[in-house]
Amino acid sequence: MQFVWMVLVGFVVGLVARWILPGTQSLGFILTSVLGIAGSFLAGMVGQQLGWYAVGRPAGFIASVVGAAILLYVVGKLKGGSSGTT
Repeated sequence: MQFVWMVLVGFVVGLVARWILPGTQSLGFILTSVLGIAGSFLAGMVGQQLGWYAVGRPAGFIASVVGAAILLYVVGKLKGGSSGTT
């Protein structure tokens, strides 16, 4: 059941990140969920290194969205698409 919640929260985080960072991202349900989960993982790792989160504690929702938006921006720049540019 924890995996289902992780996918659903990852999807919501990915949707919010895509909404914050406009552009033409052609991501489906699975890639949007992966974006959100990876953003949460990135936020958790950075937060642990900065001392914001204890080891084993998950990142917060806002930090996860910021992490996902950063990943979306970097991937958009690497692909050379219009992600992140208005």
